[in-house]
Amino acid sequence: MNACVTAQQFPHIEPVFVILIAFVVASVVMVILAVKLLICCKIFANAGYSWALGLLMLIPIVNIIMIFYLAFADWPVNKELREMKQRLSDASD
Repeated sequence: MNACVTAQQFPHIEPVFVILIAFVVASVVMVILAVKLLICCKIFANAGYSWALGLLMLIPIVNIIMIFYLAFADWPVNKELREMKQRLSDASD
């Protein structure tokens, strides 16, 4: 059984429509990737890291490693909060 789709199987479809459909699909994929990239960069920036670390989410194996790192690392924002709380408690004593 041949799973390859050829132009002979669908003679009524014009090549222009195939190109148009491919362009629309590629455009949708690019928009989805751009939104994903924007969200990842914003998450890294809000956690206190450089926003550029979100760009690593485009690399297939590195994105899994970065998710684990983001989940289990001590965020710079949390470190700064602990330091500020320590300074406040020291100042009030």
